[in-house]
Amino acid sequence: MVALAVFSIAGISQPVFAADTAAPHETITPAFTEAIANVPGKTMTALVVDYAPGGKSPSHRHGRAFVVGYVLSGAIRSRVDNGEERVFHAGEYWTEKPGAHHRVSENASDTEPAKLLAIFVADTNDKKLVTFDKQ
Repeated sequence: MVALAVFSIAGISQPVFAADTAAPHETITPAFTEAIANVPGKTMTALVVDYAPGGKSPSHRHGRAFVVGYVLSGAIRSRVDNGEERVFHAGEYWTEKPGAHHRVSENASDTEPAKLLAIFVADTNDKKLVTFDKQ
């Protein structure tokens, strides 16, 4: 049975962006949450992140979750920790270790939308999967 994600992400798509109010921001939609049967105490949660042309997310962290970002459409510019900034296209992915700092996450295009699937593997009790940096 697949249950919709019902955790504290309600504030994620609300305006939490103090610095750059001119740029469009992402829209985050819960996709699913599923307990991992062979790893007691761990849950897999997926969110769909839609970026309008030129859209971006503020820098953020995902706590103790292991994250996979999979580009569904368009192109996403990403930079994790002090790694290289890179553009990922539909069908490509990156991973983030627990505690990683996602410094850049944005639509690489100013004219086309982009969409990614963010998959989190986290402790079942960990309900705060995204924490934006204070601006």
